[in-house]
Amino acid sequence: MKLRIINGPNLNLLGKREPEIYGGKSFEDYFRDLQFKYRNIELSYTQSNIEGELITQIQESDGMYDGIILNAAAYTHTSIGIGDVVAAIEIPVIEVHISNTFAREEFRHQSFISKYAKGVILGFGLQSYDLAIQSFIK
Repeated sequence: MKLRIINGPNLNLLGKREPEIYGGKSFEDYFRDLQFKYRNIELSYTQSNIEGELITQIQESDGMYDGIILNAAAYTHTSIGIGDVVAAIEIPVIEVHISNTFAREEFRHQSFISKYAKGVILGFGLQSYDLAIQSFIK
């Protein structure tokens, strides 16, 4: 099984940015933990702060991976283009969020991705990614 994790804007700052919300571990460190835990799954990881790059990464994943774990971060709430590409591809996408977006600002309660995602996991910290991987295994 091949899964691609795609992270959106500012997630490269994990471990430094608002640790009370996002925790103190960098995503790179957490990703190494995931690779160790799921040695039988080919995991890849990309991150971009640029909306168009995220759309291209999602397009390029179609047919190359068995699924995508997508944390589009703030673009979740603003990008019709990312929602459109998730609707357009054949492989399943799990939308993840580290924080519980419904416990935050009102504008974070809307997602342009959820309607087209296989599922949504939010509010479990970095473990949200682990839960998404498990959903592909089962």
